[in-house]
Amino acid sequence: MRLTPTEEERLRVFAAAELARRNLALGLKLNAPEAIAVVCDAMHLAARRGRTYEDVLEAGHAALAPEQVIDGVADIATEIRLEVLLEEGSRLVVLREPFGPASPDGPGAVRSAEGDVELVPERKRITLTVTNSSERPVRVSSHFPFAETNSKLAFDRDAARGFRLDLAAGDSTRWGPGETKDVRLVAFGGGGGPDA
Repeated sequence: MRLTPTEEERLRVFAAAELARRNLALGLKLNAPEAIAVVCDAMHLAARRGRTYEDVLEAGHAALAPEQVIDGVADIATEIRLEVLLEEGSRLVVLREPFGPASPDGPGAVRSAEGDVELVPERKRITLTVTNSSERPVRVSSHFPFAETNSKLAFDRDAARGFRLDLAAGDSTRWGPGETKDVRLVAFGGGGGPDA
């Protein structure tokens, strides 16, 4: 029997979910991989039965109660992303807080010091004026080489070589159609900056 990579992944999720259901039947609380497998299996099944996107989300939230997972699982599994096949096609489902809200002091909690923290203060910075000449919005993420961004963004690309947006990891900046913004760029580290 030939299986696609997607079908093989689905079988792995099902097998892990079956193992987790056996552990639940024995009265055991589930660890993170087991709990995630049960939730993913429930969402896959809802999609397979022809349910809507919202029904798939509901199936994920209803799959397990917070008391069925080991303490701390809600803190480390704050989001589940799963691609499911719905009637309208393949969709990415993002299930937030599948096992309840994370503890503010749990594993992975972020504790910030008072005041502002300057990111990589020793790096060279420049400011450029950037205009979106497209009829569509353009978004650039924090660590993308700015000189290589969408060609519809008009700015001094030579000046931007070796720089990225001066934003925290994961953030981005958006330009609406025809919008102009002044943006601050920071040099790449590790020998990839403008002086490399």
